[in-house]
Amino acid sequence: MNGIRPYILAETNWKYLRDFRYELAVLPWGATEAHNFHLPYGTDNYEAEALAAEAARIAWESGGKLVVLPVLPFGVNTGQSDIYLDMNLNPSTQLAVLSDIAQTLSRQGIKKLLIFNSHGGNNFKPLVRELGLKFPDMWISFSNWFQAMDRKTFFEEPGDHADELETSLMLHLKPELILPRKEWGDGASRQHKIKAFREGWAWAERKWSEISNDTGVGNPEKASEEKGLKYYKALTQKLGSFMLELCKADPKDLYD
Repeated sequence: MNGIRPYILAETNWKYLRDFRYELAVLPWGATEAHNFHLPYGTDNYEAEALAAEAARIAWESGGKLVVLPVLPFGVNTGQSDIYLDMNLNPSTQLAVLSDIAQTLSRQGIKKLLIFNSHGGNNFKPLVRELGLKFPDMWISFSNWFQAMDRKTFFEEPGDHADELETSLMLHLKPELILPRKEWGDGASRQHKIKAFREGWAWAERKWSEISNDTGVGNPEKASEEKGLKYYKALTQKLGSFMLELCKADPKDLYD
């Protein structure tokens, strides 16, 4: 189709879609927020779009009939309310948006939806539970791409926000949007004084401006484009295989 990717809804057209039907819709969901000093506010969205598109290409070329919807660029940022222009959608708003999207897809005959999450503050599990009751004809799932691979295989420094992993990935995807290394913060973060929260079996929301001086969590110093490319290739292969499995799966026959 003259360079148009038929698995990207924003690029395809009614001429093609009038007679074509998809098996799976993929909804990339990101956030708009500060990412240390050096990465753009749209980091989660750039990652979501690029990873979902490449994974979908891999699945498509193996016979999967899937379509990637436009990215939703705002996520849950309640813990960053005092950081300038970190944009927040409450979970209740996300549920309303997802309800409308699920209803549209169901009406159009697409009964499988994958929420392709790119932001740690988004928690889709309770929303998917509720949507499952509201739309029993739909099979709705979500994935967190940042949990799909063992990061220790690719990166040296631990972190979870604007760290070595994200900086490496963005050096591959959008190097023109990254500030020079001399501008990078060290991503140092403060740990909770209460032991249960540090151990992870209890939870309270972090106030981001109190745990990090540069909004990063994790040192990006050892990031490189080479590491980002290696991670990107391995990750999208795994994600593409997953999307293909979703396309081919029978929701009425999922368990051995």
